[in-house]
Amino acid sequence: MHGWLVVDKPVGPTSAQVVGQLSHALRAGGHGRVRIGHGGSLDPLASGVLPIALGEATKLASRLLDGPKAYRFSVRFGIATETDDAEGRSVGESAVRPTPADLAAVLARFTGAIRQRPPAFSALKVGGVRAYKRARAGEAVVLPERTVVIHRLKLLAADGESAAFEVACSKGTYVRSLARDIAGALGTVGHVASLRRLSAGPFAEAHALALDKALELVHGPHPEQALLPLAAGLDDIPVLAVTPAQAADLRAGRRIADPEAKPGLHLATLGPVPVALVEASHGQLSVVRGFNMD
Repeated sequence: MHGWLVVDKPVGPTSAQVVGQLSHALRAGGHGRVRIGHGGSLDPLASGVLPIALGEATKLASRLLDGPKAYRFSVRFGIATETDDAEGRSVGESAVRPTPADLAAVLARFTGAIRQRPPAFSALKVGGVRAYKRARAGEAVVLPERTVVIHRLKLLAADGESAAFEVACSKGTYVRSLARDIAGALGTVGHVASLRRLSAGPFAEAHALALDKALELVHGPHPEQALLPLAAGLDDIPVLAVTPAQAADLRAGRRIADPEAKPGLHLATLGPVPVALVEASHGQLSVVRGFNMD
């Protein structure tokens, strides 16, 4: 059982809890213990696309963390919270409310490569301890700024008290920080009131199953029928066909010669079966990730 189950995570559970529910459903359905993980956390407040990797696809889950993502989110103006979202307590207020024209005018400042300070309530580590644990303990946590890339930022609606946006962004972008900083640039404060992930890497809403439906399918007799293939997580990687002898070498972790392969990453396949993610360089293929699809 190797591949991807793309779940439409509801508001409420953590990403880890969704993984736990699916793992339990697999065992309860008589499918034993299956390696399972997710390709990028969503906060409990957030809903949307949560790619779940099963079997050999778990070797690729970290690649999704590096991929682009897209979100729809709303910002409530006038109230700052300690978490920069609706779950935290209020830590400041402002009577200033931006107009739609104000909002539209500020978007260019938050497009392209920007500097961003992650929220204090985040999973980043400070001195080996998660920042949110330090913040919950009452410590003043100030994380360093870093550069992220906002590929697209669009204003969808505004009513004076709140505004809705869509954003496409690079890895490491915190939408909570983006909302906080947009409000700050307009002379007010604000926080994320709602957040939905529209896509993560190659996976979009069109691929996603409601959590209840996903649990039903993995508990059933043929959970593999609910999965997208392992290669679906590598749709930006060119496929490279190899011979049985070459496949055996790659599975053993050995380099093989291929002077025709263009430099860069490739998915080596034996017929329809993924063999390895390989790096081509100087006429040689080196294994980056090997797959045991037996």
